[in-house]
Amino acid sequence: MSIVEQIDNDLKQALKEQRHDELSVLRMLKTALKNAEIATKGDLSNDAAMKVLNTQAKQRRDAISQFEKGGRSDLAEKEKKELEIIESYLPEKMGEDEIRKIVQAKISEVGASNFGQVMGAVMKEAGTSADGQVVRKIVQEELDKAKL
Repeated sequence: MSIVEQIDNDLKQALKEQRHDELSVLRMLKTALKNAEIATKGDLSNDAAMKVLNTQAKQRRDAISQFEKGGRSDLAEKEKKELEIIESYLPEKMGEDEIRKIVQAKISEVGASNFGQVMGAVMKEAGTSADGQVVRKIVQEELDKAKL
């Protein structure tokens, strides 16, 4: 079952069971997926659907950060609940140790001179299973170590 079908089924179930918070998030996800389908002029692959979900999750993380900075903990909590629902459809994220091993391998392949090349190579290998912000932090740390 594709991720799009899974979201459709869960939407129907949430509607039947009147889970309003989950229902609004699933409707939003379905809309985002439909917009991506329209943009690509065809059905979405599972990878493309995962990218859409990752984008939605990133938007929630950014909103949480902004709301917390602005002292709006009520809105931050709402975004956290939405993020939790979105993340239930995403695969498990790589741990920092796994990412660090990939980064170290790519630095030895590519060399420690170019942040962009290392970052690109790591993200290509890790794909959607790694958080870009975590990868960025680890790449920077490892490049700093390599330059010493």
